[in-house]
Amino acid sequence: MEKTETGRRPRLNVAHGSWELIWAHVHRVLVVNLGIAVTNLPLLAALQLTHQPWRHPVFFGLLVLTLPGPSLAAAFAYLGAATGDEQAPVRLFARAYRQLFRRAVLVSCPFALLVIAAVADVVTLRTFALGAAVVPMAVVVAMVAVVAWPVALAHVAGGGGAGRRLFLLAPYAAIRHGLLSLMNLVLGIVALVLVNQAPLLGLAVLPGCVLFVVWRNCRVMAIMGDADAASDPVLREGGRDVIDGFRSAGTPATSAGH
Repeated sequence: MEKTETGRRPRLNVAHGSWELIWAHVHRVLVVNLGIAVTNLPLLAALQLTHQPWRHPVFFGLLVLTLPGPSLAAAFAYLGAATGDEQAPVRLFARAYRQLFRRAVLVSCPFALLVIAAVADVVTLRTFALGAAVVPMAVVVAMVAVVAWPVALAHVAGGGGAGRRLFLLAPYAAIRHGLLSLMNLVLGIVALVLVNQAPLLGLAVLPGCVLFVVWRNCRVMAIMGDADAASDPVLREGGRDVIDGFRSAGTPATSAGH
């Protein structure tokens, strides 16, 4: 960096409010990273003990059905509450996890079971003649379930119910906004690969950054109510075709940040 004529180095002129905004975002990412790691600690510890979790389907199945869903719903609720330039306290994540646990498990189980069944069909039928017709369909079903799962959790995190229509409307929203769903899927795969290669470093950096993008995409795919659509420009831009469907899936609620 070149010196000025007076011999003094130019300083980076950033407003105090800008620094507060930057540190607030960093704080949210760190809180989400900590929350995801702590709430999924039993699953992470079990995966460290065995490199072949499919040999223990009941044990790992219960962990997958009960742990990831509530933690992601709590992360979405925390990100929704931590709007503006203030540092949202950690207790907001803990409170959201406690309040959303039951609904998040009820929403997560059908999607997780669908993915497990589809993967089992692929593994079992890939060497049979019937597999040529069944395997592609099972792969598509698994992918749709994976991308629809965070959409449904975002709906629950925004205060919506876990009604039966949600399990139809979430896949519809994910398919309707295919590019956003593809972005979420790619980000999730990249994050899982990096966390698998470097668990401590990956969990310390990646979950909060990835989930912030996934949360924003899911909010576009599933508008929670007219109040959000009127106040949030992101929500006004996309997802209008599923407003009525998500409104009838559960009690409409505005985002926790409004």
